[in-house]
Amino acid sequence: MYLDSAKKQEIFGQYGKSNTDTGSAESQIALFSYRISHLTEHMKQNRKDYSTERALTIMVGKRRALLNYLKARDIERYRAIVKALGLRK
Repeated sequence: MYLDSAKKQEIFGQYGKSNTDTGSAESQIALFSYRISHLTEHMKQNRKDYSTERALTIMVGKRRALLNYLKARDIERYRAIVKALGLRK
């Protein structure tokens, strides 16, 4: 499996406050970004997988909503997570 509990803890430890910090916006954005990159690679090989394409679109929307929330609340944290993940906005 591409995303096990050890990988989640690594992501949360790197972008959140601790390994068990699953609720902060930064850790959730980082987790969504990891899942989005995995599904993007899958979609490159399986172009007609429409259910995965829909799930990917929904996930991108959820990440965008979290980024908008973080931008409205604390612009410095927003800029830091965008720079750390290498996102376009």
